[in-house]
Amino acid sequence: MKINRDLYLNKLIERKNNGLIKVITGIRRSGKSFLINVLYTEFLLKSGVTPDHIIQISMEGFENIKYRNSKYTYEYIKGKLVDGDINYVIIDEVQMMDSFIEVLNGLMLLKNTDIYVTGSNSKFLSSDIVTEFRGRGDVIHIHPLRFAEVMTIYDDRDEAWDDFVNYGGMPLVFSYKTVESKQEYLTNLFKTTYLTDVKDRNGLRNEDKLDDLVDVLASGIGSLTNPTKLENTFKSEHKISFSHNTISSYIEYLEDAYIISKAQRYDVKGKRYINSPYKIYFEDIGLRNARLNFRQIDEGHILENIIYNELIARGYRVDVGVVEVYGKDENHKTIRVDYEVDFIVNRGSERYYIQSAYEISNAEKAIQEKRSLKTINDSFRKIIVVNGYMKPRVDNDGIIQVGVINFLLENNLLL
Repeated sequence: MKINRDLYLNKLIERKNNGLIKVITGIRRSGKSFLINVLYTEFLLKSGVTPDHIIQISMEGFENIKYRNSKYTYEYIKGKLVDGDINYVIIDEVQMMDSFIEVLNGLMLLKNTDIYVTGSNSKFLSSDIVTEFRGRGDVIHIHPLRFAEVMTIYDDRDEAWDDFVNYGGMPLVFSYKTVESKQEYLTNLFKTTYLTDVKDRNGLRNEDKLDDLVDVLASGIGSLTNPTKLENTFKSEHKISFSHNTISSYIEYLEDAYIISKAQRYDVKGKRYINSPYKIYFEDIGLRNARLNFRQIDEGHILENIIYNELIARGYRVDVGVVEVYGKDENHKTIRVDYEVDFIVNRGSERYYIQSAYEISNAEKAIQEKRSLKTINDSFRKIIVVNGYMKPRVDNDGIIQVGVINFLLENNLLL
């Protein structure tokens, strides 16, 4: 099964020979090795690069233990270089090599190398990886499969959507044929890989508390929260003492490992960020569902998480919005009402306001979903994404309503 990752392949092509180390990073098992060793290598060969100008090294496996010695690998690569031409050096799981930063910085000093590395364990999965290479790294963050990529291996759109909503986009999950095997793969992946990485990297002793926090976060995707609120939840509902300072640190650990993502709150009219509360989304909805044993299938919040992930993968900065509106109560006193905008989406000069609504079943629900958008007095596009398949349509208020399947498959909706 071969799934093309054109979004990321094009990013690599754009960065070819730019003088920086291309660092392909992201959550484990998201397809980094396949991208660089298969898809990008195929591109190089088709573009005229000869095989002797491509040096591929993997650190995994007993047969490759020798490459984990930095001195050996450095000399090996230097010995393979062809003088006078660019040599494409690809190192997979580079973090398994001792002193890998020094090796990469040394290779950069050679004039005829273009360097690409991947890494996926707890040491390498760091959001500040650029600083590890002293400003010489060019990071490409690869995410799990988008729905548009998943659709390329399905004949039936509804079946593809049902699997995507339940099992997410980790590439290997699509090699399993039964519900039980898909669920078992994702459950084990979360427990034995991701959480083990977080615990090992940060030296966590109390493993149960991290597990408990992940479960609570998984249950509350798309809901406003903060460490103090979570501390109170643990105290009142779980009878667990869990300080907000520790919770804050654990959330940062999970963010650094790209397991979750935090969306800050933004005051649209005040044009300022609100530090707390914020929303948390999971990098992959299948992993989130696995964490809850596939029992809490909250369709509305799952839809919201999927839309958020799609926007992030397309390269947008995504915040959650609040719009302050002042009015009068029944006693004619001035009151303030806060209306929520699910996503404020920015990239360069582009901006969009997006509401996620699982369904709009009646006029009252339509008024409710449009209320916050109608209070924003600017000319940027306003969109409501609903469940299912529905071509874009514009109402009398200039608000676009579109089905999530159309939204995920048609990139030109945000143009």
